[in-house]
Amino acid sequence: MSQTDLEIVVDDPTAPEDNSPSLASTHAVEIIVCLLLLALAATLGYDNWRTGASWDSTGPEPGYFPFYLSLVLGGGSLYGLIAALAARRKASETFVTRAQARRVMAVFVPTLLFCLVTQFLGLYVASFLLIAGFMRLVGKIALWKSLLTAFLFTAVMFVTFDMAFDVIMPKGPLEAAFGY
Repeated sequence: MSQTDLEIVVDDPTAPEDNSPSLASTHAVEIIVCLLLLALAATLGYDNWRTGASWDSTGPEPGYFPFYLSLVLGGGSLYGLIAALAARRKASETFVTRAQARRVMAVFVPTLLFCLVTQFLGLYVASFLLIAGFMRLVGKIALWKSLLTAFLFTAVMFVTFDMAFDVIMPKGPLEAAFGY
């Protein structure tokens, strides 16, 4: 056996178990996504029609190109919806299992909280909390390493954006206490 024929297999101890129950089928997700995209296309189409989706004496009105793009999106969504409804599936394919959804939510929920916390505590404090939290809770990294890494990253980010490039970032009460 040559070296190129060797296969390295690494087991992920945190991988979701194979016998986890299904939360959603691929068929249901396809239909829901097509309906959501169709609703988005209708909303965008209406709004762009309202702002003007034709040509006037100076050229296209503000909604001209977005209106036709929304028609393309609506047409694609309708095609996908009809194809999904017409598809005959023998067995319902699993789109996501409970264990897989749990892993996705372990990333989605903290990221959503980061966006909300940024509004009240500012970007740098929220970034510190997100990085330290991910490293500690998801990565199972030692607390001191998590806090040190989060602090260093946040400090470098502050120096880079606020001091070196003078980019306006969302500030919170901590930055206000230091005069920023």
